[in-house]
Amino acid sequence: MSAPLAALQAVLFDLDGTLIDSAPDLAGAGNEVRARRGLPPLPLERYRPMTGAGARGMLSVALAIGPGEAGYDALREEFLAAYEARMTRETRVFERIWPMLDALDGMGLPWGIVTNKASRFAEPVVAALGLGARASVLVCGDTTARAKPHPDPLLEAARRMGREPGACAYVGDDLRDVQAGRAAAMTTVAAAWGYLGEGEGIAHWGADHVIDAPERLLQLLGLA
Repeated sequence: MSAPLAALQAVLFDLDGTLIDSAPDLAGAGNEVRARRGLPPLPLERYRPMTGAGARGMLSVALAIGPGEAGYDALREEFLAAYEARMTRETRVFERIWPMLDALDGMGLPWGIVTNKASRFAEPVVAALGLGARASVLVCGDTTARAKPHPDPLLEAARRMGREPGACAYVGDDLRDVQAGRAAAMTTVAAAWGYLGEGEGIAHWGADHVIDAPERLLQLLGLA
């Protein structure tokens, strides 16, 4: 059972779609893959809902191909190389995130990042955006043997922070985030400003709380 928010001792965040808007660079990489095949670029709005699914999501939009199909593995590597070359070109922290993080820091409430993004991408992006120096922990998609929706990454983040999982909240914009948070016995908060993916709407994910703006988290925590 999730802890009362006033009793929480740490907050963990997903990265893409929760703290940062990485859709422009991920979509840009998708369009580079298209351009190499003589295809015109697709608008960002086509890519944005699938951004949380990374290469799989971007290639499903760019070339209508998925894991297990012929040529997918090579295309995935091509896409990842294109993304790595441009991953901080247009990616930004969502504007209203900074005041929220400032408030958490001001209250002495530690926060960290748990993402399915591989460390090869997550570490440079987090550093370039100024988040790395402030986050108490960064757990990436390849930090533990199993990624979200398995709880292992969240449990590892809590361990590194010296906090009991039940005293932590996890904030994310994908169903997998809620599933991982619940499996780790953390308070789950769904971020409605994120990419959200496809399938059931956010209201059906089973999160303990759904918030439509970062400052709403501060209100839930009694900090605003």
